[in-house]
Amino acid sequence: QVKLEESGGDSVQAGGSLKLTCAASPYMLTTCGMGWYRQASGKERELVASIKNDGDTIYSKSVKGRFTISENNDKSNAKSTLYLQMTDLESDDTAIYYCAAEYRMIADYCSVTGFEPNFWGQGTQVTVSA
Repeated sequence: QVKLEESGGDSVQAGGSLKLTCAASPYMLTTCGMGWYRQASGKERELVASIKNDGDTIYSKSVKGRFTISENNDKSNAKSTLYLQMTDLESDDTAIYYCAAEYRMIADYCSVTGFEPNFWGQGTQVTVSA
């Protein structure tokens, strides 16, 4: 079945760096895009960054220039790994970070308006102390 498993969350001081990893198994579905969301305590879940199957990336204004999303696809076993390199971390970056994926039966079903995730990981906690 589809699996998304995050790792790499930790507690760091402001100004530090972290790299999140998401091990993804789309099973037999087509990957339309992948991304990272985060949810801080008492706030709604928000998009941090996404990458479409054509390589286009989107970043939220709050992280642009500090975070980098990338992926590595292993075609030999139809698995992929999604990364989020986070630098110059701020206390406002404290949140649970979720890996998300838009997987569809065929590419023709991929969202044409943007990244619309339909699968989620369990999340990994990132805590940034001042």
